Amino acid sequence: MATSRARLIAALAAAASLAAAAVAQNAQAPESLLPPGFGEPVAPPPAARPSGAVVQPLPSAPLDLPAVEPSPSPTPTPTPPSDEELAQYEMPLFARRSLARVGPIGLGEGGVPANAFGSADGGYLEGLMRRLSAPLPSRWLSIALRRALLSRVDTPAGLDGADFAAERGWLLLRMGESVAARSVLQSVDTADATPKYRQVAMQAMLATGDPAGLCPLTDGAGDSERAWILARAMCAALVNAEGGAKPLIDAARRKRIASGIDLALAQKVIGAGLNSRQAVTIEWDPVVQLTTWRFGLATATGVAIPDELYRTVGPQVTGWRALAPAIPIGDRANAAETAAAMGVVSNAALVDLYAALDAAEDTPSTLGAIASDLRAAYVGADVATRLRALTQLWDGVETSQARYARLILTARAAARVRPTDGKPQADRIVAAMLSAGLDRTAQRWRGQVEEGSDAWALLELSDPDATTRVSYNAVASYAGAGETDAKRKLLFAGLAGLGRLSPQEIESGAEALSVPIGAANSWTRALDRAVNERQPATVLLLAGIGMQAPSWRQVPPATLYRIVAALRAVGLGGEARMIAAEALSRI
Repeated sequence: MATSRARLIAALAAAASLAAAAVAQNAQAPESLLPPGFGEPVAPPPAARPSGAVVQPLPSAPLDLPAVEPSPSPTPTPTPPSDEELAQYEMPLFARRSLARVGPIGLGEGGVPANAFGSADGGYLEGLMRRLSAPLPSRWLSIALRRALLSRVDTPAGLDGADFAAERGWLLLRMGESVAARSVLQSVDTADATPKYRQVAMQAMLATGDPAGLCPLTDGAGDSERAWILARAMCAALVNAEGGAKPLIDAARRKRIASGIDLALAQKVIGAGLNSRQAVTIEWDPVVQLTTWRFGLATATGVAIPDELYRTVGPQVTGWRALAPAIPIGDRANAAETAAAMGVVSNAALVDLYAALDAAEDTPSTLGAIASDLRAAYVGADVATRLRALTQLWDGVETSQARYARLILTARAAARVRPTDGKPQADRIVAAMLSAGLDRTAQRWRGQVEEGSDAWALLELSDPDATTRVSYNAVASYAGAGETDAKRKLLFAGLAGLGRLSPQEIESGAEALSVPIGAANSWTRALDRAVNERQPATVLLLAGIGMQAPSWRQVPPATLYRIVAALRAVGLGGEARMIAAEALSRI
């Protein structure tokens, strides 16, 4: 009893420590991805100096203008509507969205329950989001976390709903989920926008290549940041506002709001507006760093960004690039494969992209060959042709991330292969199906694969209807291809977390394999608390915190055990199984 009491006190102390750290981080604004100086207050313009030019006074009498011939069917001059008439077009109170519950998807659309964060403190949750380094090494954990962040959930105590939406959007942007981030932000009425909300909304609209999305927010943004001043000029051109954008862009130039490529791209957007004849040439040679501003405006105006500039930014931009419809599909193909491995792009979207490349006439030969192999993998004349096409796709890349992306690309083509025909490629066929979540289809191979193989291990981890436990002897005899020792530890951790091993075998296996699944620290205690309080969204955030590693090779098996067990305990068993199977597929 005393031991349990001590553990409880330690857990509460650790949670308080995390909450304090979270509140401290909550005071920090998101790191800006805009060009240097764009987030700084605008300095007052220097006092005007006399130019020496003589200013001519206006004439005291009206100028004589030529008479205008009336048209055959004169159009009456419209009378400006009164305030009372305009009021009928305002959003009625009953149609305004509440900030108490914000998000674009509900439980029936793949989201989590509205109370998925439970009674967790708002500052604590924001601190977790700020600390989470993205993208994550796990595709399936990223997918589950995206759904939680997109969900229509209750705003935690102590937070403004718009600010909480902004924090969720900021994390989604760092995960590469530009479209999802925008959806979360657009779940808030612009009348409820806060400074933090506007700051993240600027990032999201640029990440999706849509400067017009900034226009509803420009009036309330003021002149506190340089980017909003230019946004106001761009919006004036896009909506053909009275007076146009020229006075605004001229004023921005005089005040030295921006210069070089940043000003030129804004002028490019203005040139694309209504009734604009402005032509702007973009020169990338002097540019050494890609920013969100440059990515968003170049994408919006169809300006190709040099490949070397993409190498100056983080991997999240790969997701933005893959999701940007304004970028030609030939330029998005490689990014889309990488984004699929990150969890940003689905199997269906990736197949559609290559189908479009296959149908296009100007597809580069390299991409055309991939598209042709994919078509053969689906509809080849015979089994041998389909298997040969699959093998060529799998063997045509070198990095572990690219190999996993090819498994995703070929998932449904692999599902068309019968177990009796594809035994030599069983390991990769099963891995491909599971990369797209085809767990029940993959189970057709049960009994058709050799025990102790990679395919056997993947089927055990992913079985949605498992009712029997696996013996530790089977785990000990597992001899998968590649790094066998590391994979055996991950297999053990996955099966233990899924409850597929007996408690006695978990204890003995942990000792035999040196997997310290019983070790406790502030993270495990916070995770246990979220599980005990039935907070699936908080569990997903903490799972992301625990999986802070550049790749699966750096994820400790004990961490995998904790994550899988926690997800399973809060009703996310499907996600737990897919993450456990993914661990083996990506080592």
